[in-house]
Amino acid sequence: MKIAISQPMYGRSVEQIKAERQPLIQKLEELGMSVIDTVIDIQEEKDPMYYLGESIKLFADADAVVFMPDWETARGCKIEYKIAEEYGKIIILLPRNKEI
Repeated sequence: MKIAISQPMYGRSVEQIKAERQPLIQKLEELGMSVIDTVIDIQEEKDPMYYLGESIKLFADADAVVFMPDWETARGCKIEYKIAEEYGKIIILLPRNKEI
């Protein structure tokens, strides 16, 4: 099964984002899942919608989308959730303050 991950990214560096999701990626891979790298290295000052669009393109190959805690506070994550829902992806919501 191919998995995409959605998480709040605003105000975080690429390194912080990758560090936050690493324990989840490790667990999913231990379970035999393939994790799609949806972290886009922002090197140019483009409109945030550009990067959201790039992320959504990557979701097309996913069977499921895992939403990390606080996803519901991030505009991009809320849009990704709606798209995952509308296109029939399996949606997994991670609880807050729980070990992965």
